[in-house]
Amino acid sequence: MPVEALLRDVLTNTTALYAWAVVVLASLGALRYDIRANNDDIPTLMQFVWTLTVAYSGPLGLAVYAWAGRKQIERDSLWRRSARSVAHCYSGCGAGEVLGVVAAAGILALPQIGVVAVTFTAAYTFGVALTVGPMTQDGVAFGEAFRDAIVTETPSIAVMEAAAIGTDVYLAEGATITEPLFWSALAFSLTVGLLVAYPVNVALVHRGVKDGMANPRDRATAA
Repeated sequence: MPVEALLRDVLTNTTALYAWAVVVLASLGALRYDIRANNDDIPTLMQFVWTLTVAYSGPLGLAVYAWAGRKQIERDSLWRRSARSVAHCYSGCGAGEVLGVVAAAGILALPQIGVVAVTFTAAYTFGVALTVGPMTQDGVAFGEAFRDAIVTETPSIAVMEAAAIGTDVYLAEGATITEPLFWSALAFSLTVGLLVAYPVNVALVHRGVKDGMANPRDRATAA
């Protein structure tokens, strides 16, 4: 059976979708419990980032948090800093992508090129905003924060959204907002974007284009 047909079978299987929903809810519960019990002093922004990451990708997002997002990690590394960096990007872009797809395909019923344009614009806007906002709160001038966000986030966002939107359009083409495939393909595409963008973030952090997110132990201490 072709991979495309197999994926669509899984993404339209009611039992599989209910099971996935349960797994995601359990993953969110585990995340919230660990944050409350052991990591409540992690900055609020990163708690928000991890909540969205787990909401989008379930146990994979929870595994990334356990490996790179807790202040109890034994030692930090390029790989962990990049994981936090891509999760930060993922949380904002994912929110923009969901809103963009729902608006463009589900509500406005735009043609495919319109769906792609609106969804990418929304994802890019949210991704950049999630970087600009905290910087301006820290006292950085808006213009400087905006320029820095464009330079540091554009490669990651572009690759993430090319993979995610492309996957969603490929799998859910023709599905309407009332069909399970519309939502399941969207959720699956988000995780594809996360996985594809991770090595890009490793390269950007390694080359100093992005700083990478700070060690959660240091951020918790400073909060």
